[in-house]
Order: sequence, then C-alpha cells, then structure tokens
Amino acid sequence: MTHPTPPAPPSLAVLPVTGLPEIQAGADLAALIAGAAPDLREGDILVVTSKIVSKAEGRVVTGDREAAIDAETVRVVARRGPTRIVANRHGLVLAAAGVDASNTAPGTIVLLPADPDAAARDLRRALSERLGINVGVIISDTLGRAWRTGQTDTAIGISGVVPVRDHRGQTDTFGNSLEVTMAAVADEIAAAADLVKAKTTQIPVAVVRGLPELVTGDDGPGAAALVRPSSEDMFRIGTDAVLGERRTVREFTGEPVDPAAVRRAVAAALTAPAPHHSEPWRFVVLETAAARTALLDAMLAAWQADLSADGFTAEQIARRVRRGEPLRRAPLIIVPCLATEAAHVYPDDRRNAAERSMFVVAMGAAVQNLLVSLAIDGVGSCWVSSTLFCQPVAAAALDLPAGWEPMGAIGVGHAAAPPRPRPDRDPDAVTLRR
Repeated sequence: MTHPTPPAPPSLAVLPVTGLPEIQAGADLAALIAGAAPDLREGDILVVTSKIVSKAEGRVVTGDREAAIDAETVRVVARRGPTRIVANRHGLVLAAAGVDASNTAPGTIVLLPADPDAAARDLRRALSERLGINVGVIISDTLGRAWRTGQTDTAIGISGVVPVRDHRGQTDTFGNSLEVTMAAVADEIAAAADLVKAKTTQIPVAVVRGLPELVTGDDGPGAAALVRPSSEDMFRIGTDAVLGERRTVREFTGEPVDPAAVRRAVAAALTAPAPHHSEPWRFVVLETAAARTALLDAMLAAWQADLSADGFTAEQIARRVRRGEPLRRAPLIIVPCLATEAAHVYPDDRRNAAERSMFVVAMGAAVQNLLVSLAIDGVGSCWVSSTLFCQPVAAAALDLPAGWEPMGAIGVGHAAAPPRPRPDRDPDAVTLRR
C-alpha cells in the first residue's frame, strides 16, 4: 500500500529582538518593538514576555510578596511549605499566581498583566497601525508543569494567532482516526521563542517566522481558549482543595450513582485511624428503593412515636420529621455501622466509656473520609443522624449482623443545584493555645 507523501514541514525561524531598553510604566511597547525589529513581516508572530507588558502597565509594586500572591489568587490548588500552586483570576494554574521578584528592582515585585488577552490585542492593533502589516501577538509567561521537571514558556495572552490546532476527526498516515489530538500551537510557539529570549541578557521579545497559516485576520479567541473548563479538568481538585469539596447536599437528581465511586469511598473510609489496629467500620449500601423505604419508614415511625411521647402536637411532629426528607430524595443510602468487638473491657465505667469514645471517633473519621472521597468523584452526600436515635429499629429494618451499630445514614447522589457558598470560619476562634 502506498501512503500519500506528507506535505513538507514549514521553514521556521525564531529570531531574537535585541536592543530594547528597560521598560518603564507607560512605555509604548509597539513603538519600541517596531524600532527594535524593523524587519517585522506580514504573517510573523511576535512573542513578548509578560514581564515587560506588566512593567509598561505599571504592574510593579512594592510590599509583601505573600500578600500580593493572596490578592492575585482565586483558589489554592496545592501547597507544600511556603510554596503555593494557585489558580488566578485569568484561570491560569501556576506557582505563586505569577507574582515574580526576578528581573525587577530590589524590593519590588511584578504581577502578571491585568488582562493578557486584551494586552495582546492592543499591542497587535498598535503594530498594525504603525507598520501596516498583520502580525500575530503572543504574550508568554514561564510555567512549571505537573509531572515534569523544569519550566517552559506558555501563551497567556494571544491575539491574531490560532491557539489550538484541532486534529480530531482527521486520519494519520496509517489511516487511523485521530480522536483526541489537539495541538496547543500557541504554547508550542511560546516555548520555541523562549529558546532565543534570554532572561539573563534582557531579550524579552522574539519573532517566530514561517507559520503564516496560524496568523488570523481577527483577534481570535485568545489564550482563554487554552484554559480547560473545570468540568473537563480531572486534576482541578488539588491537595489544598480536597476537604473543601465536601459539601452537604440535600437535593439530588435522579441520576444513578456509579457503584465504583461508592466502592472507592468505602476504601477511603478504611484508611481512617482506629484503636488497637482494629477495623471497626461496617457499611450497608441500600441500592434498592425497597430497602431504602423499609429503613426510612421504620425510622419515621420510631421518630413520630418519640415526639408524640414528648408531648409534641401533630403539626409540630410533621415539621420535625421533615428533617429526614433528604434521605428519601437520595438515590442511594449508605448506613455506616460501628463494630466494637476489638474494644478492651475494663472493670470500671470511666475507662469503658473512654474506650467506646475512641471507637466512635474512629467511626467519625471513616465517615469523613467516605464523604470526601464521594465529593472528589463528583458525588454529593449528606450525613443524617437519624439511625443513632433508633439503633435497634434501624438494625432490625436492615437485618444487620449482631454487633453492628448504625451510626447515622448518608444520602448519596448527584447534586440538583450548586452548593451555597461556604461561610468563612476563623480557626483562631476555636483554638486555645497553652
């Protein structure tokens, strides 16, 4: 079989732009670059280090670097000691929100451009008006990469350049259909330009020549097109954000819950600390509507009987028992159970009570692990204490083995609406230091 001859690769040149001065606030970058790169041609792509754009915008500040990182951060993704990987307001995930203390006067720090895409558009428009040619503009910044050592330049602002070349639906030279291949050409161009832009010799601009097919007549979607939507980001939840993902969900859709996610959640529960190297956790997964209804009806009857004996009116009882309705709306219920056969027995009530408390604390840790694991899988949950108030009734409804104590019930399902914002809480308000 004869394969078609692939087209010849483009002849590519990456050229440094030298002779630029130290950039000050208010500098006319278009004029400076046009003067330093008089051979700029139609279809060239200009790659400009973000730092000189920031300096021209006056984004150089004095003060505390950590405070500046805080101000530029939208979400902390991961943290190790003083080092933070964060998402900034542009959607970029990078170290220290892009706040940089290199190549700037001592005592000052440089923030990223206020709007890199807008800055790229402005620079491209000014160059076009000054030179009468159509060029592409990429504003680049140096980013680290997960799982890879070292940094490389990436496009954070784009105008007039195709950011992504989509090969999906095409075939390779062997006739195989390409299903997921999308080349981040703007990032590739930014990285190529960094080969001639020397951070230690003040060469912040390069020209990439030979890719006119990637230069567009309009501004295009910008670098925003390279930011993966959170719904498609498998790594959106960093180590610093895991616990915050767990939210109480009381309204669920009818979408079924993946059994594999439940199994992973139970496995996570089993990593909780426990007394005496024991495994005091048991879990009952109510997958069928019949099993859920049997448990909830039995608990409801017990609850109503308790409230009636307490002297509540029928109307008051009806209001109280509505608190258990989230469990009826959940497509799946997990009942965590405590087994204390490994508990030590002492001759006095004080130590026996302490022994039981150890096991109850371990149960709570396991439940928290389970809830967090579900949240990481995109599954909502709510822990409801109901079975604690009628353990014998719940155990009978579930036909539990002897020694399994129901410790509440967990409604599991996909959230019907986004959770409400979590209120800020001050850890100092609940901390006592001695």
